[in-house]
Amino acid sequence: MTPANRLGAYRAKRDPERTPEPGLEEADPADEPAAERPRFVVQEHHARRLHWDLRLERDGVLVSWAVPKGIPPDPSENRLAVHTEDHPLEYLHFSGEIPAGSYGAGTMTIWDQGTYECHKFREDEVMVTFHGERVQGRYVLFRTRGEDWMIHRMDPPQDPDREPLPRGLEPMRARVGELPPDDERWAFEIKWDGVRALLYASGGRIELTARSGADITPRYPELRGIGAALGARETVIDGEVVAFDADGRPDFGRLQRRMHLASESAVRRRMNDTPVAYMAFDLLHLDGRSTLDLPYAERRELLEGLGLEGPHWQTPAYHAGDGQALLDASRARGLEGIVAKRLDSRYEPGRRCGTWLKVKNVRRQEVVVGGWLPGQGARRGRLGALLAGVYESDDPDSEPRLRYVGRVGTGFSEGELTRLSELLDPLVRETSPFGAGARPPREATYCEPELVAEVGFAEWTHTGTLRAPRYLGRRDDMDPREVTREPVSADAQPAGAPAAGASPGGEPATTG
Repeated sequence: MTPANRLGAYRAKRDPERTPEPGLEEADPADEPAAERPRFVVQEHHARRLHWDLRLERDGVLVSWAVPKGIPPDPSENRLAVHTEDHPLEYLHFSGEIPAGSYGAGTMTIWDQGTYECHKFREDEVMVTFHGERVQGRYVLFRTRGEDWMIHRMDPPQDPDREPLPRGLEPMRARVGELPPDDERWAFEIKWDGVRALLYASGGRIELTARSGADITPRYPELRGIGAALGARETVIDGEVVAFDADGRPDFGRLQRRMHLASESAVRRRMNDTPVAYMAFDLLHLDGRSTLDLPYAERRELLEGLGLEGPHWQTPAYHAGDGQALLDASRARGLEGIVAKRLDSRYEPGRRCGTWLKVKNVRRQEVVVGGWLPGQGARRGRLGALLAGVYESDDPDSEPRLRYVGRVGTGFSEGELTRLSELLDPLVRETSPFGAGARPPREATYCEPELVAEVGFAEWTHTGTLRAPRYLGRRDDMDPREVTREPVSADAQPAGAPAAGASPGGEPATTG
């Protein structure tokens, strides 16, 4: 079959009046100068789904595969490669915009090109050695079923020091504290009032994991575009998923509408009225290299080099020195506070370190739910108040105990009361999970300490309970065993119930 005949499928799918792609004339393909070795090209194709097109010069055409996750750099991973129609040789040099409505619509750029040695070229197996600018080494493509093939790197990794993308990392944590006195040695960032999430990116795809390790990717479909923005970069990023209010301020209460949705249809319905954004603020791994031991300032420079600025993601700036100015500005904007990070600090996964400090404008605390009280008055027959606790231990070697810190009876919407009841009913137990603190009221119903909530409050009392706590939302991104009492920043403002007295459910707004 002549090259012109082999391009029939290519031409049938394209309209020469609409697309700038080459080789659509009903004639023999344009003459290309002979090369000592056959040529190849890899094109990054931002179509409906990002993928990479691998094309090998053979018998006057380019034999082509679409590779959804890109060319594998390591022999430990095989990747799907879907065989597509042959392309004209002129496609070796093609890059540009394929207009909407056309086959393969989207932006195409040349990601790599060069020559290759052919060791085997059969209908079900192709073995070659690439000599490209990025891809070098021996690969094999083999058919598995129909047009589905796999591509496998046969040589050792091109970079012998390349490290695989890590998994199961935990975010580094900050201690609550005051502004450091030597603030010229510190960087200062806004504290985002959202859900902490590590972002793993590889082959144009992302995975988001919460602090608990749970995969939360399906909850936030609008963030999948970060994968396309990163392209072939392989990275782990630390950041926060945030929902903004009408004034552009992060709003944890608003984010609650998205945090706990289970079905895809419910997520889609909420995306329009409650969109989210990913605020990237640290970099843990980049293209086969761990960045954990690099100082904060260098990690931030690498992160900013990724250019993550898009419709639902951004890399907010940090400020070196003058933390008081940023704290004052955050307070004026009604924000939760700021985070101070030593410019020379390394990233320590899972640890709460003094090289990161959160300085809060408002008094907030995570609590573990250990039971509830029945409602009174307008809430009779329903949940009235949550029994809250935090873990504490007498010394590092002792088993932490759950200390009762009071009841939380305000801040609930009707819908949230229903959802909490549905979550708590299966967790009922006979005995109290609290091992320290005051005894909860006699009418309490106890539950397994598996749910975490966030509350605002007025102050800690001298007996170790929360005064005027107000429910802000659930924190299913947190492990209950990690919930401990946090110190209160000196300038943090009360964020509890508006006033003492009866709550909507008949429970007092103060606690005992």
